[in-house]
Amino acid sequence: QVQLVESGGGLVQAGGSLRLSCAASGFFLRLYIMGWFRQAPGKEREFVGSISGRDGATIYADSVKGRFTISRDNAKNTVYLQMNSLNSEDTAVYYCAAGNYITTSDDQYIYWGQGTQVTVSS
Repeated sequence: QVQLVESGGGLVQAGGSLRLSCAASGFFLRLYIMGWFRQAPGKEREFVGSISGRDGATIYADSVKGRFTISRDNAKNTVYLQMNSLNSEDTAVYYCAAGNYITTSDDQYIYWGQGTQVTVSS
């Protein structure tokens, strides 16, 4: 059974850091493009970044570039989202997803996790 499970969310003060994890089961994430998305209350889901399973290449949304870093551990079948210098605009539910293409469009991703809440207090 294919499953993605996010963890690591929580409450953090502005300027702080969090690391989210996304553990995959039922498939090998190294064969996919792994994306991170987020959805804030009242807003549409937005692309945060992605990492290629083939060569580890990453792309990021402008809003997080330089603050967020995506990495993966193939041995653990897990992808990570390191978030630094957090601010209130980063408050959202964060989702990981697996797809076959390098794209910022969420409708191109096949498998999704249930999401983890990140709340940044100012």
